[in-house]
Amino acid sequence: MATSVRRAVLTLPAAPLGPENPLPALRPLDETHSVDERAKRDLPRDMARQIGYEPLRTLLPVRILDGYGRDRVSTDLDAIVIENDRLRATVLPGLGGRVHSLHHKPTDRELLYRNPVFQPADFALNGAWFSGGIEWNIGATGHTTLSCAPVHAGLVPAPDGGEMLRLWEWEPLRGLPFQVDLWLPDDSDFLHVGVRIRNPHQGPAPVYWWSNIAVPEDEHTRVLAPADEAWHFGYERSLRRVPVPEYDGADRTYPLRGQYPADYFYEVPREARKWITSLDADGRGLVQTSTDTLSGRKLFIWGAGRGGRRWQQWLTEPGTPGYAEIQAGLARTQLEHVKLEGYEDFSWLESYGPLEADPAAVHGTDWDAARAEVGTRLEQALPRAAVDAAYEAWLPYADNEPGERLATGSGWGALEVLRGAMRGGYELPGTPFDASMLGEQQAPWVELFTHGTFLKARKAEPPGPTQVAPHWRDMLETAPAEPLTEYHLGVTQWHAGDLAQAVRSWERGLKLASSRWPLLRCLAVADREDGNPERAADLYLEAFNDLCRERGEETVRAGADGESWTAATVALARESIAVLLAADRAGDGRRVWDRLSPEIRERGAFRLIEAQLLLAEGDKTAARAVFDAGFEVADLREGEETLNEVWSSLTDDPLPETYDYRMRPGD
Repeated sequence: MATSVRRAVLTLPAAPLGPENPLPALRPLDETHSVDERAKRDLPRDMARQIGYEPLRTLLPVRILDGYGRDRVSTDLDAIVIENDRLRATVLPGLGGRVHSLHHKPTDRELLYRNPVFQPADFALNGAWFSGGIEWNIGATGHTTLSCAPVHAGLVPAPDGGEMLRLWEWEPLRGLPFQVDLWLPDDSDFLHVGVRIRNPHQGPAPVYWWSNIAVPEDEHTRVLAPADEAWHFGYERSLRRVPVPEYDGADRTYPLRGQYPADYFYEVPREARKWITSLDADGRGLVQTSTDTLSGRKLFIWGAGRGGRRWQQWLTEPGTPGYAEIQAGLARTQLEHVKLEGYEDFSWLESYGPLEADPAAVHGTDWDAARAEVGTRLEQALPRAAVDAAYEAWLPYADNEPGERLATGSGWGALEVLRGAMRGGYELPGTPFDASMLGEQQAPWVELFTHGTFLKARKAEPPGPTQVAPHWRDMLETAPAEPLTEYHLGVTQWHAGDLAQAVRSWERGLKLASSRWPLLRCLAVADREDGNPERAADLYLEAFNDLCRERGEETVRAGADGESWTAATVALARESIAVLLAADRAGDGRRVWDRLSPEIRERGAFRLIEAQLLLAEGDKTAARAVFDAGFEVADLREGEETLNEVWSSLTDDPLPETYDYRMRPGD
C-alpha cells in the first residue's frame, strides 16, 4: 500500500487532566535532575559549562497542571495514523504529538511500550505527564511542559512525493518555535523524523532536546549503544563516570539488574554512528538512529526495587509489563542546555524501526562483539549513508507550508508573531502561527499590544496566565496602573530576577484591588524566598481569608464555585497549610482546612495534609489512622519523599508497599 496519513480516534481509559492551576509558577517544581555545585568541579569543562547555562528560575509563562485524579473513564482521543505496508505509527496531537504506537506489520510486533491507559502523573516540568511511546522533550531539563498540551498538525509534501505529517508549536519556556516532521517512505521499515528548532530572536537562547522512547522491559531486555563508558545519575543527585556494561557488580545494560531508578548517559565517541537499541531474549526490538547532531544517548531504568516497581504500577495499569526508556539528545546529559545563536537553528533526522540480531551475540559476555553485531545489523537494515541522505532530502521540504490542518495547538505562538510584526516580523516558513489561532487566553495580551491597556475580565475569575518576555514587561510598565496590570507586571519582574521591584508592584496593586488574594499570595512567596517564614505565613493566611471573603464562606465550604475557582481554592489551601505548618502554626493550618469543602478534603493530597496536621497537633494515633484507611496522592512528585517522612514520624513499622515510591539508596 502507498503511505497514507489519516485522522483516527484512539479510545483509552483516561483520567481527565482537570483545570490549570491559576497561581503563577514563581518557583520551579522540584526538579530531581540537578547536580550539587561541588560535584561540578570534577566534570569535563564543556559539560560543567552547559550544566550551568541558563537554568530555569521560574516556570513562567507556563501554568502548572495538577488538577487530575486517578479515576479513569473510557475516552476518545484524537489521533493521526501514518501507515505503509510495513509500519503503522499512531500520533496524539492533543498530547504533545506523542507517538503512542509503532507497529511493525510483517512481524505483528509493537516496537514501543504502548501504555494501555492515559494516566497523568507529576513528572513534567509543570506537573502532568504520562508514560509510553515517543515523547519530544524540548524546553529545559525534565519532561517538557507540552507533554499534555495540544500541538499544531498539518500535511506537507514528503521528499518521495507522498505526504508527511508536520507537528509544530511555540515552546513557551525559551520562546522558540520548533517542528517535528514524520515521514514514512513507501515500503520502508523505518519512520523518519525531521526535527528543527529555530531561534528567531537576536540574542542566543538555551536549547534542550531529548527524544524519549519507552520500550518494553523484562528480565531478558538488553539496551545497547556504541559506548564503553556512561555518566551515571541517580536520585541522590550525583553524576559520575562509570564503565559499560558492568558497574558495581552488575551488567547495567539489563534494566532489571539495577535496584534503584537511574540514568545512564552514554559516552558515544564523536566519530561513531549514533544509535541505541532495546532487544529481547530473541535479539529483536526497536532501534533508533540519527544524524550526528543528535549526539547524546541514554538509558533510564526504574530498577527492580520496590519503589521503582510501585512507580511503574502508578503510571500504567497494574499487572501489565513494565518499561524502560531509551533516549537521544543534543548533549551528553539531560542536565545540560546548548547555546543556539540568534537567527540560527538546529536540525537533524532520526529514524525508528525494527532490528533483529543474533541473540547469542547480543546477550553474550563480550560487549565489543555485542555492539559490533548490532552495528552490522543496523547497517544492513538502514545504512548510515541512507540516514544522511534522507536528512539532505528532507531539508528542502522543511520550509514547505502545511496544507490541510489536522489539529490545532495553542495561540501563544500567534501572539508572539503578532507582536513580532512590529519589528519586521519573524521569518518562520513552514510553521505558521496566524491570527486564527488566537484564543481567549491571548485576548488581554492582544488588547495590551494594540491599545496599550490590559483587558479587564468580563466576570470575576482568577487572573489568567502572565506573559513574561521583556517586550511584554515593557508594555505593562507603560500601561495604566490598574491592580490587575500591577499584578502581571510584578510577575514579569519576578521572572526577570528583579524581585524588589516585583514586590513594589504587587504592593501598589493591593492599594486599589477589590480581589486581593492573588497579590497577597505573590507577596507571601516573595517573603518565603527571602527567608521570612512568619511573615509569609501571615500573608498566606490573609490571602486565603480574602479568597473566602470574595467567593463567600458558604460557597467555598460547599465547593459550589465552578472549576476555575475550585482550582484556585485547592492550590492556595495546599500552599497555605504547608507554609503554616512549617512556621509551627498548626492551629491556623487547621482553620484553613476546616473551611474547605468535603470533596476537596477527600482528595488524596488533602488526606496526606490531614495526617500532617494531626501529627503537628500531637495526635499520632489519628494520623496513623489516615494512612491505615488508605489514600492516593494523584500528583505525587517524582522523587518526593513526604509519604515516607510522615510515616517514619508516626511509627517504626515498615513503610507499606502502597506508599513506597522511594527512588534512591538510603531512603
